[in-house]
Amino acid sequence: MTRRIFSATSLFAIFLFAAALFLSTNLLTTEVVAADEVKSPEAPEGFTTLFNGKDLTNWKGLVGNPKTRGAMTKEALAAAQTNADLQAAEHWRVVDGVLVFDGKGKSLCTAKDYGDFEFLVDFKIKAKGDSGIYLRGSPQVQIWDPALRKIGSGGLFNNKKNPSNPLKMADKPIGEWNSFRIRMVGEKVSIWLNGELVVDETVLENYWERDKPIYPTGQIELQNHGNTLYFRNIFIKEL
Repeated sequence: MTRRIFSATSLFAIFLFAAALFLSTNLLTTEVVAADEVKSPEAPEGFTTLFNGKDLTNWKGLVGNPKTRGAMTKEALAAAQTNADLQAAEHWRVVDGVLVFDGKGKSLCTAKDYGDFEFLVDFKIKAKGDSGIYLRGSPQVQIWDPALRKIGSGGLFNNKKNPSNPLKMADKPIGEWNSFRIRMVGEKVSIWLNGELVVDETVLENYWERDKPIYPTGQIELQNHGNTLYFRNIFIKEL
């Protein structure tokens, strides 16, 4: 029988190869498990999940505004929507279950229109951040750094005849997560920020056509305002 004798150098080389193979296999398994662990947020009772924590399902890019969209032909709107969706995918990304906007491009919109509803969303901004939530395609429930104007988030910023400022400042420190509960019935809106009532049964005015009441239905939009934004736990209940 021929007996093979391995040198110390050969044994060390074999050990390194085995260790490298083990590590690479383990890392691959870890990556697969991590991807599989991303699950859709569980909706509160009676609510539907709008953001699944994985991709832009239930969302679309922004095309114009309610007035301009209404004047477009079906074909023109469809073509514009295709382009808007492509652009949205470039700037709205999902990172570790969070919807992140890079500050470029346009707002992100629900694929469906809503009439009366209750809407839940968590948001986070950076210093000097500015954004908002459009209701039925109209601005807006304000989101911003309170230091900008010494006014908190949650007000109906574009109102002229009806109250536009929140009842109180309820924002958490910049960089922390905030939670909105927004209830819209008819033309009136109530808003809770971090559990505090900041807008109480206030009429949301029609920004696009000031001589008309707010539209009876429309999309909900996460507003682009040129800065990085973070959203999660987005749910809706139609009333």
